[in-house]
Amino acid sequence: MIQIVAAALIWLLVICLLPGIRRRRDHSVLTAAITISVSLTLNIDQVYLGIDSALGGRNLADLLANISMVVGIYFLSRAIIRAATPDGTAGKRDRGGLTLLAVVIMGLAASFSAIVTQGSSTRFMVDYGDQSAAALYSSIQFVYIGYVVGVTGLTCFHFRGDMLRPFFRTAFTCIGVGCVFAFLLVILVLVMDILHLQGRLDAMRAISPVYDATVVAAMFFLCLGLGIPPVARRVLRHRESVTEDELIRSLMKIWEKTTKKRQDVRLAQGAEMISQQDRAQRLHRMLVEVQDALLVEPGLGSFLDIHDLNVLNAAENYLAGPIVHQVPVRRRKGERAI
Repeated sequence: MIQIVAAALIWLLVICLLPGIRRRRDHSVLTAAITISVSLTLNIDQVYLGIDSALGGRNLADLLANISMVVGIYFLSRAIIRAATPDGTAGKRDRGGLTLLAVVIMGLAASFSAIVTQGSSTRFMVDYGDQSAAALYSSIQFVYIGYVVGVTGLTCFHFRGDMLRPFFRTAFTCIGVGCVFAFLLVILVLVMDILHLQGRLDAMRAISPVYDATVVAAMFFLCLGLGIPPVARRVLRHRESVTEDELIRSLMKIWEKTTKKRQDVRLAQGAEMISQQDRAQRLHRMLVEVQDALLVEPGLGSFLDIHDLNVLNAAENYLAGPIVHQVPVRRRKGERAI
């Protein structure tokens, strides 16, 4: 059951990320989410048995799941750190990190090959965890995960205060909390591996409920933190589109009155379709043309009533507001990747 819950949470995150795939330049979070989803899905008993049977019944599905997990954790960490760091240095090619990831994958494959197994097992570490090779196999994976989530969590807590938007601060806080639970999960796994090697199965089973709860908590906070930015951005874009449409409609009459003698320099007719991408640019251009017309011919101001002046003021305040409304749109510190 715990495997199904964990897989469902991460697949839900994938669904949240998919709608913005065309607008998003960096797909690291989506790549990481899909890779981790595959890993967790392979841990579901029915899926595991079906895949492993197709691979020869040698528990290669477990190796595939664990490799997918470390690869996903790596890309997830890089995306989060790149989004959090303001100087952009984290965006450079991470040769050291890729080298370490390659070493971990080779270590997993080598230690897995030394484990003696008998047919497909949906409880791989429970059945074979008393072998030192299996303990090494598990330790390589979780020590690496612990290192990565530790660095990621510290980065989130360090830079969360630099986020200008509240939903980014909330997102990085949730991710940081998720990393704390993930680090606790690593400690629990390593303790359980040691207890298994020592034959202290009762103590290992006593820790198991805490392990299950920690898995759910880690996945919940990580998925929540990663899901907040794309969902919040879609909500904000919808609100901005509604506001921009209203301002364009209200400004259209003023624009027609003040720029009708300046056909050579003004925008195309207002009946032209406006895409979601250029609403803010069009609003900005209309406002500039109205202001230019009033500057060249001050007498045009006599044709504007209080309502018209309020519309002009509202458009100016909107465009001079948050950076996202300004033309051209600038990218904020700490809001690059997620």
